[in-house]
Amino acid sequence: MASITSVELNYLIFRYLQESGFTHSAFAFGYEACINKCQIDGSLVPPGALVTFVQKGLQYLEMEANLSNVRIALHFLQADSDVDEDYLFLQPLDLITKDVYELRRTIKERRKNELKKTKEKELDKQREEAHGLVKDREKQVRKREREKETERTEEKPREKEHSYHNDKEVDTNHEDQKNVRNEENGVSGEPMEISTTSTSQIVELTSCDVTILEGHTSEVCACAWSPSGSLLASGSGDSTARIWRIGDGTNQSSSQNGPAGEIVLLHVKAKTNEKSKDVTAIDWNIDGTLLATGSYDGQARIWSTDGELKSTLTRHKGPIFSLKWNKKCDYIVTGSCDKTAVVWDVKTEGFKQQFEFHSGPILDVDWRNNVSFATSSTDHMIYVCKIGETSPIKTFSDHQGEVNCLKWDPTGTLLASCSDDVTAKIWSLKQDKCVHDFKEHDKEIYTIRWSPTGPGTNNPNLPLLLASASFDSTVKLWDVEQGRLLCSLTGHREPVYSVAFSPNGEYLASGSLDKSVLIWSLKESKIIKRYTGNGGIFEVCWNKEGDKIAACFANNVVCVLDFRR
Repeated sequence: MASITSVELNYLIFRYLQESGFTHSAFAFGYEACINKCQIDGSLVPPGALVTFVQKGLQYLEMEANLSNVRIALHFLQADSDVDEDYLFLQPLDLITKDVYELRRTIKERRKNELKKTKEKELDKQREEAHGLVKDREKQVRKREREKETERTEEKPREKEHSYHNDKEVDTNHEDQKNVRNEENGVSGEPMEISTTSTSQIVELTSCDVTILEGHTSEVCACAWSPSGSLLASGSGDSTARIWRIGDGTNQSSSQNGPAGEIVLLHVKAKTNEKSKDVTAIDWNIDGTLLATGSYDGQARIWSTDGELKSTLTRHKGPIFSLKWNKKCDYIVTGSCDKTAVVWDVKTEGFKQQFEFHSGPILDVDWRNNVSFATSSTDHMIYVCKIGETSPIKTFSDHQGEVNCLKWDPTGTLLASCSDDVTAKIWSLKQDKCVHDFKEHDKEIYTIRWSPTGPGTNNPNLPLLLASASFDSTVKLWDVEQGRLLCSLTGHREPVYSVAFSPNGEYLASGSLDKSVLIWSLKESKIIKRYTGNGGIFEVCWNKEGDKIAACFANNVVCVLDFRR
């Protein structure tokens, strides 16, 4: 509760005597009270301040005498229930110099500033926690890699025979389970199990077939080929993105990737004490002239192919986890840990609209067309949003766990999603419930991809497929039209973080924490090539010609595999 000092009261009495014409009394009182030595700024005290103060005191006494009306009177000053806390935002001079409306505005402004400071502290804490999760993941990956390396060394002589018998046992023990799951999905027949028991036809890629791009100083978590040519972009935990120019030759050593072949996009100034600005998301526009990046500082950035920073887009209050261009290249959508999605106008370099529907961090975003997109979150929800609309145009709520990834099919008709609830689901805007609910995985599903096949694609004569990658170490292919599992690809021994179809839809690449990239022939239903590196793999992607595959590794490198050899 605010109080008044004797010095302040004496000054009010002195001013009252002056204003009332009692000149001599004012002089005598001022001399004895040492008014000329007090620090009060007289310009801040309005005329009649003592009378106003006494009147307010009388009003308070009246309020105190009538307890039944106290709460109503105080709520006139401030609508919140804890009024004593509101008075902490006031100073004695505020009560003297301001009327009830000004006091109300003062409390409101100071409360708002206090809440802003509290939110900033909470966001800083969220950033630290989010960064901590990534660092914990890195430690787990490295620990798992060390353990697996030890196991390989000890068990290598018996590995093939042991794997063969185990695969047979697993297939036998789970046969009935698979049939039950197929019946739940409303399909008949048995899916094909593609294993790697026979390795005689697998081509092991060597250093002659691989270009190793060195330069990052932390794990590389994202990579993307330019749609227009030989440029490859990568994003890392070292606060940089890099643009690599990949030649048509079969191999380039890391020493050849000097300044002419590598452009570094700094997301933080050198020798800074700022918090981590890990680059978490990258995406090229459709003609490959601009690269967008998202990072842990909550900012999106747009770069030219020669490394010039064209725009810095600032709106989010937390790390950006996902970022996508629309096909028209006039908008970018970003999803953030601050629970919001923001659409940015590329021409004006400002935000177009902010969507605040989720109650948890947004994990993925994907455009349906040039004006509508979908978002997924840790809150288990999926929202379909449209620019200009203040509410979601569609809500999907059947998932029971965090929704890690979502993707629209090539025509923008069906939406696929995958979750920690161990399911992948297919959705249509025509209905509220999912069209298909795929339950064949045994652990969390990390990512999904549609094949570039079927109506509206460059491969219209091939069927539309969906691939899902899981922590159960498998990749599964789904026939979406019939709603059934086509086959399970069981070549990896650790969680699979990434899958990618070749542009012609005939091959599939997968990357895992087991350090290997596997290339599958979908026509022959087998692994045809394998490359094993020195770190877990977070993402794989094909170039537009379909002759090169890029993979980003936890040991700070990007590898480019030559598919032609």
